[in-house]
Amino acid sequence: MTKPVFLDDAYLRDGEALVVGHTPEGGVILDQSIFYATGGGQPGDSGMMMWNDNHLPIATCVKVKGREDTQLALVPAEPVQLPPVGTQVSLSLDWERRHSHMRVHTALHLLSVVISLPVSGGSISVGKGRLDFDMPEAPEDKDALEASLNGLIELDYVVSEGWISEEELRANPTLVKTMSVQPPMGSGRVRLVRIGDDTRQIDLQPCGGTHVARTSEIGRVRLGKVEKKGKLNRRVYLHLDD
Repeated sequence: MTKPVFLDDAYLRDGEALVVGHTPEGGVILDQSIFYATGGGQPGDSGMMMWNDNHLPIATCVKVKGREDTQLALVPAEPVQLPPVGTQVSLSLDWERRHSHMRVHTALHLLSVVISLPVSGGSISVGKGRLDFDMPEAPEDKDALEASLNGLIELDYVVSEGWISEEELRANPTLVKTMSVQPPMGSGRVRLVRIGDDTRQIDLQPCGGTHVARTSEIGRVRLGKVEKKGKLNRRVYLHLDD
């Protein structure tokens, strides 16, 4: 199993790891990773892997298929000779890209607060993201939704993580907002991301992604177009306004 260091500290930009294997596709499997692996609508991280005098650009990070335990593999930007098993490597994130993903991801959680409807899908990229809602009709006042969203951001709520058992999640199914993406199960526990504190909790939902520490770090956002994606579905786009 690859230890997902990014879950303990999303702000780590550099780290060390040990090569424990390779994938048939040419990925490098590590014992631990600061790189987030593609999942839950959030892209895998990119950056650099270094050992001895070698510098290997990394295009993304993915979960290794066909494994009961979770192994993560860094995928080189182009086919090259890989570091041998047992090699100690240094890792460096493309921090600007990752931080943008973090800001967008937390903003999308807040979007699911101001639009309190079931979520049927979502996607994150640099500077923008979108959520698909079970929404038969388009919002009557998109400007008001945008103002409410920016109001929550400006209140500078703390964003924190915690864990519950899978049994607790099954007993509280309303915690899951996403209709199409279920939280990772099988390890016995599920990670929760909370916005707010005991005084005022704004949002609480299962999530395995990376987030900013406080909502003010998101900065101002604007809502883009709202697309009709089906009889009961609307896609709402969000953009970082910087």
